[in-house]
Amino acid sequence: MTYDDINFPFSDAPDTAVIVCSHIIDRQAPILFVSHDEEDGMWQFLCGKKHSEDEARIVSLKYVYCLEPAIGLLKNLPCGFYAERKSQTDRWIIRKA
Repeated sequence: MTYDDINFPFSDAPDTAVIVCSHIIDRQAPILFVSHDEEDGMWQFLCGKKHSEDEARIVSLKYVYCLEPAIGLLKNLPCGFYAERKSQTDRWIIRKA
């Protein structure tokens, strides 16, 4: 999938700033935890490991979607909820934060 030629599923703008961990950006780990923060609507895409602040990156929502299109299943995740899975092939489990 190319960055410019996708059917973007989210209602948020493709250039919405999101937080992602460096492990995902460096393709060292898949996305296993997604939160849609209640306070500010910020999306976070993490690998499920513990992180320090210096491992956080700010990228566009479209960039993360291109890295891992499976997050498109979470396009309607309400603010104040999170989704997690044990592996890249498991189903997302959605919970209220």
